[in-house]
Amino acid sequence: MAVAKQAIRSLSKLSQCKPGLDKLFQTDLLKVMKDVMAASDIVRYRIYELVVEISSVSPISLGYCANSSILSQLLSELSGDDVLIRATAIEMVTTLAHSQHGRQYLAQQGIMEKLSNMIIGSEADSFSSLYLPGLVKFFGNLAIADSPQQVCETYPAFQNKVFEMTLDADPVMLGVALDTLGLLGSTVEGKQVLQKTGEKFKTVLTKMSQLANSAATELRVRSLDAISQLLTLQPEQQTEDLLALTESWFQHLSDHPMDMIRSISTQPFPELYCVALGIFSAIAAQPWGQKLMISTPGFMEFILDRSTGKSKEAKDAKFELVGTLVSSSTAADILGSQHYIHLKAYLREGPYYVSAVAAVGIEGAD
Repeated sequence: MAVAKQAIRSLSKLSQCKPGLDKLFQTDLLKVMKDVMAASDIVRYRIYELVVEISSVSPISLGYCANSSILSQLLSELSGDDVLIRATAIEMVTTLAHSQHGRQYLAQQGIMEKLSNMIIGSEADSFSSLYLPGLVKFFGNLAIADSPQQVCETYPAFQNKVFEMTLDADPVMLGVALDTLGLLGSTVEGKQVLQKTGEKFKTVLTKMSQLANSAATELRVRSLDAISQLLTLQPEQQTEDLLALTESWFQHLSDHPMDMIRSISTQPFPELYCVALGIFSAIAAQPWGQKLMISTPGFMEFILDRSTGKSKEAKDAKFELVGTLVSSSTAADILGSQHYIHLKAYLREGPYYVSAVAAVGIEGAD
């Protein structure tokens, strides 16, 4: 395995210039590569890996790979009977789609349509759980690279499947669905696409809230992280409509969403503390979030309390929340000058500041 990886690295370096590409694809070396591909599935996939890596470098290198017929052989694996080989081929194609020229090539070959049809056909395939996560990741990455609206409208099976997977009992399916929702919701266009589905997305939000409260820890973390991305709005994105959208999503999580997220942050799981604070950081940049913070009893004290969250990651998460509030142009007015001064002091002291009050108290007792 190590030798194979080293060989791929060497051949990949060789292909970074035109003489190298000529050497690899226009001499007997190409025949040698094709011959060794017949040795086993593993060797064949090592060659595919190499060709995808070379194809990703530039449109010219992609042209060499396409002319070699190895790329078309990889694409034909998508229709093969072996579901494990199909799953691996989907992964390779996803890597190829990271570059714009790679996406153009795949579109010309009709691969997006083919993969969308595979999602539709997966309903009747009892082994689809082996390759469905890969298909969803492919379209999730495609949506972010191109346009969430265009991808979701052109391939509606993708969005429908993500929603369906959110309601699945399989933790692998659930995890991929949550990650994909977070990815889509991290962009303004993605937020609008999700909002357009109306009640469908509200059902998904309800499920995400349930998972955040009571699933296995890893799924709780992934659900909270996705919620955080859905709620994030940069200052320059904060139109009246988008602020109303993120506020309505937050309120849909629970009858008392502030208490729900704070309760999760107090549970004895450091990773939950950090992602819960990530949600507070997301809403801290928005005026409605700041209003909720100041109107929630004890919340400002919770933010300023350095005794919550002992790990470095926890202290960093709290510091990020404080920093988000201090840098917001509306925070001083909404939170009041007294709270704002305390937040600025917290920021000035840094994330790992330890108060000397305890030591002074002990001396006084003597």
